[in-house]
This record gives sequence, structure tokens and C-alpha cells, in this order.
Amino acid sequence: MTPVCPFVKAARPDEASLKNNSDSQTKHQSGQEVKAKQESGESATVSPKCPFGYDSETFKLGPFSCMVCQALLYESSKCVPCSHVYCKACISRFKDCPLCGADIEKIEPDTNLQNVVDRFIEGHARIKRSQMDKDQQKAVGEKKTVIYEDVSLERGAFLVQQAMRAFRAQNIESAKSRLSICAEDIREQLERMGTTSELCSQLGAVLGMLGDCCRALGDASSAITYFEESVNFLKKAPTDDLEIIHTLSVSLNKVGDLKYYDEDLQGARSYYFQSLNVRRDAIKNHPSSSSQILDVTVSLAKVADVDRNLGNEDVAVDEFQEAIKLLDRLTLKPEEVGLEQRRLSVLEFLKNQLSEKQPDSNP
Repeated sequence: MTPVCPFVKAARPDEASLKNNSDSQTKHQSGQEVKAKQESGESATVSPKCPFGYDSETFKLGPFSCMVCQALLYESSKCVPCSHVYCKACISRFKDCPLCGADIEKIEPDTNLQNVVDRFIEGHARIKRSQMDKDQQKAVGEKKTVIYEDVSLERGAFLVQQAMRAFRAQNIESAKSRLSICAEDIREQLERMGTTSELCSQLGAVLGMLGDCCRALGDASSAITYFEESVNFLKKAPTDDLEIIHTLSVSLNKVGDLKYYDEDLQGARSYYFQSLNVRRDAIKNHPSSSSQILDVTVSLAKVADVDRNLGNEDVAVDEFQEAIKLLDRLTLKPEEVGLEQRRLSVLEFLKNQLSEKQPDSNP
């Protein structure tokens, strides 16, 4: 699963600033504007704030977090007799409670708590809180609507972060559940707003993560479906964005990998070659990008490996040699020293592959 969150984090104003007269002039004016609109019967726009402290920028732990995977509880399960609660997948690996050390006699589902967590997820970043005073609320027949601004990008960032935590802790079903909600949110936005490059890139990235979840669960068929759909959406995004290009090429490679493991060599080569072309186009537009050049050599190695298995030894040797030449010519900048180990690792692999060429010439 990619560690890069596909969502841009938007700054969220502090809701208290709408009520605090000692704040800056800008915040004071914002509060006055909201109040004035409410008093006049107009709609007001207010930024929601999570009452439990889950913030989409800091991603702190909160009262609904599992202390093992540090993500939101999924299939909440209570230890008996100590009553500490964790995700079912997390606590099933322990014989003693990770928090208090008590022997776990049995594990019981905590359905009530999980219902609360699920309602919290549904409402996160969509919290509706009236800004009218009590006198106005009591007024008979008055209807003053408060419109809450669309903060689905922050909600998306929150869900992806929770999914990444769960995935790293091998709580795959939890990660898949959060990503599925996130994908559903983005699809709803696409229906409302139409196709935009930003939404397509976000959905493409999330679908790729869902593919990773399915692959980790051993569901290759669903993984391929998600990766292919990821590719379709990422192709609609800007082609000059290196991060999107990288995500697109990775999704193509992952489909190729799954077909390779399924012994569909022609299918694997098709996807590996598509990824190679995407990466070659990238270095044409960004010739100084060392990471993209490294990506091209990896794709060349994958295509060459399949060609060798298909019996096209001469073609495979040419592809291995092309990759080696690219790496030999690659000069890393001082700030790119972290890429050197990767360069050497790929170079060693390629040279080893060349030494294995033409088995009929070996004694």
C-alpha cells in the first residue's frame, strides 16, 4: 500500500474563533458574518470540528482507537475478564491483554461500541451543530438553515490515514472497510461535480490501496479489478504530475505481477509494457528525475524477465542491457543520496540476470 495520502490537507479554521472577540480581526469578522446571516434568516457556512479530537492533519489517537493497530476500532472485541477492547483481528493474536497483562479467558464482540464507532465514522467531518442562540431556537415558526461546508477531502484524508495504520498492523479487513467508505465518498462527489482530475487522481489512488488489501487477503481476482479501475481513473488525471504517474505505473505493474503469478505471461507482459511506456514518457518530460529513471529500469527488468520466460532471449538481453546503461549514466544529486542503495540493488539484479543469459553457452 502506498504511504502517500492522495488527499490535499486543507486548513480548517478553529470553530471557537467565531465566538471569541479577542481573536484576530479576520476571525472576528467571520464570526460576525455568520451571526449576521443567521439573524437575517440567510444560510450560514460553518466549518465542522471533531468533538473527539480526531484531527485530519495530526491523526492523533482517540477514544475509538484500537491500542494495537492504532486505527479506529473494527469488529470491536472485549477481553474477558478485564473488559479492554480491541479490533477482533488485533486481539486474536494475543493470549494476554496488551494493556493490563491479564490472561484472556475469552473474547466477546462489543456490538454496542462498534455501533457507536460506525456512527462516528459516518458523521466525521460532517458534524451538524446549530450556531443559533437559544432565544432564536425557541422562536416559533423560524427556520434558519446552517449549511455545513463540504469537507469530504478532510474526511478522505482521515479515512485513508486510519486505513494505512490498520494495513501496516495487518488488520487488512479494517483497512479495506475504511477505504471502501472513502471510495464511495469520492464516487458520490464525481456524480455531483462531474469528472475532475483531482477526484480522479484521489479515487485512482484509493482503488489501488483497495487492490493491495485484496491481494493481501489472497483475493487476486478482486485485486486485479481494483487495480484496473485504478488505472482507468488515473489515466484521466494530469499526465505531468510525477506522483500520479508513479501511482499509475505501479498499479499497472501490480496487475502484471498477479497475471505473472497466475502464469499468464502474455497478460503480464502487456501490463508491464504499459507501465514501461508510462515511465518512459515521464522521463521524456522530466529527464532530470532520478526516481523516474530508476522506475524505468525496474520496468525494463520486469519486461525482460517475461521475455526470457517466453523464449525471447535476445530481446530480454537487450532490455537488461538498456536498463544497465541507464543506471550507469545516472548521476544522483547530493540530496538524492537515499536513492543510491536502490540504484545499486537494481543494478546488481540486472547484472545477475545477464550472467544467466544463453544457458546453452554454459558448461
